[in-house]
Amino acid sequence: MTFSVNRLAGACLLAAAAGAGLSACVPLAIVGGAAGAGTLVLTSERRSNETQTADNTIEQNAQQSVINALAGRGHVTVTSYYRKVLLTGEVPTEQDRQLVESVVKGTPSVTSIVNELAVMPNSGPTQRSNDTYITGKVKARFLDANGVPTRAIRVVTERGSTYLMGRLTAQEMAVATEVARQTAGVQRVVRVIDLIADPAGGSVSPAASPASAATGAVAPVTGEAAPGVVTQPVVQTTVQEARPPIEVQTLPPAK
Repeated sequence: MTFSVNRLAGACLLAAAAGAGLSACVPLAIVGGAAGAGTLVLTSERRSNETQTADNTIEQNAQQSVINALAGRGHVTVTSYYRKVLLTGEVPTEQDRQLVESVVKGTPSVTSIVNELAVMPNSGPTQRSNDTYITGKVKARFLDANGVPTRAIRVVTERGSTYLMGRLTAQEMAVATEVARQTAGVQRVVRVIDLIADPAGGSVSPAASPASAATGAVAPVTGEAAPGVVTQPVVQTTVQEARPPIEVQTLPPAK
């Protein structure tokens, strides 16, 4: 029953998204790290109630602190997953960019920060509406894709760049990446992913993920052809030096 409802929801959202064309080139970047193994359920939330509460609290507290610090400047979105914070949006100066990161760094329970803020004028209502539309299309296609744990992935889109956050197996990450890359309007896919062991047995190191995605060893996605890929590095800062740093990798162009 759950599967049928998911497919129906995906179909409805996809119908609303129909009519848009594919982007010609979708760059791809990866920010990943290793996490412990565990039993996985495809459609379930992988965070404990405690972790979900911590993420919600981080987002609320950090967002308010950023608003107070910028005093009306910029447009910043704070997204937390497993206490790892992604910063997206626009700020007017490099000093503001560093200020936001510093403020969020001081938020209790934050373990690391991926700072994707751009120094540029704020995006307008049309751009933000389009980003929301793209995010909805990606989520809808996840619902209808085989092998994507929809409730274990956070999706954020800023100025056509779609960010995927979560704890996934290498196969799940590869499939989710291909689905996002093939979604109309997506200009770049950035993965902020912790790799976990496959429940079928065996573990996968972060170093294995670029090869699996680059060679196309993923479940087929129907309906749209994969666009070309131009790699784009992601720069991030590790907040707590006591924790293993997040490994930053770039992928070669997809064939």
